[in-house]
Amino acid sequence: MPTSVVIKNDDFRLIAEFAQPDAKKRLSLGEALSGGTAYNIYRNTLGQLILDPVKAGLRESAEGKSVYRGSFAKHAKE
Repeated sequence: MPTSVVIKNDDFRLIAEFAQPDAKKRLSLGEALSGGTAYNIYRNTLGQLILDPVKAGLRESAEGKSVYRGSFAKHAKE
């Protein structure tokens, strides 16, 4: 995939230095994540990662492409 499609802005900031994964290969991203709820993850041959927030659902809803599935209130616990 061409980088012009993935990298939409080259203004990167260092969020954490020497972050190490736990035994299950997980990294805590904490404050680095803002705004997105789902991410496409890209890795290059050098092991660099890009997290690209996916907001397709919000866009589809704004365009009127959502489908009303009724109320789920009966499943809520108070």
